[in-house]
Amino acid sequence: MFHDKRWSLSALGNPIELHASQAPASLKGENPILLMGGVHGDEPEGVWLARSTLTLLQKEKSPLPWALIPCLNVDGFAKGTRVNGRGVDLNRNYPAKSWAPSFEKERYHPGPSAGSEPETQAVVRLIEEIQPRMIIHCHSWKPCIVFSGEPGRPEAEMLARSSGYALQPEIGYPTPGALSQFGWADRGIPVICIEEEAGAKEADVWPRFAEGMREIFKTRP
Repeated sequence: MFHDKRWSLSALGNPIELHASQAPASLKGENPILLMGGVHGDEPEGVWLARSTLTLLQKEKSPLPWALIPCLNVDGFAKGTRVNGRGVDLNRNYPAKSWAPSFEKERYHPGPSAGSEPETQAVVRLIEEIQPRMIIHCHSWKPCIVFSGEPGRPEAEMLARSSGYALQPEIGYPTPGALSQFGWADRGIPVICIEEEAGAKEADVWPRFAEGMREIFKTRP
């Protein structure tokens, strides 16, 4: 397995880790799954879920290629803030066609320009390098499983069955510059957004998703 403790650096210069089934350069053409947690620093449930999924993949041999970022927004996670170290909402900063400079609240600040933040730039480079067949990112809000793109429905259904959470094709409000916009709307890569219950206990998160993650990473498309 591949592990780079300093795969990229945050806006404040802190290291961001990347784990993968093999070196990223060799994942191109293998149709890997990309999973990440900690996009929003005040959503620790997503980091816990990503870390637990990593433990699963390290212990149980998966027939599928994968790449995993346990915590993308390391600065925000350290401070308990939604935004990164420069006050930008990373899930509004992707260089999607839908990106817009306007925002209603500081917590949704999309950045000075599309793709301005080093964290989003790193994810974009990784997507270009490994060309994933699917992206899963782990958040917390109102419990639900949101999928963008019909090709992602089977895996989204696995997660919905495992967790008991509602399955829905839209989050319910506009998200310009979001990963779903950049991945699915612009590039045709299905994106699944896991919304765990905000404020959930760490011990309760993995049991809800363990069965779904096992099914996803043991099932070839």
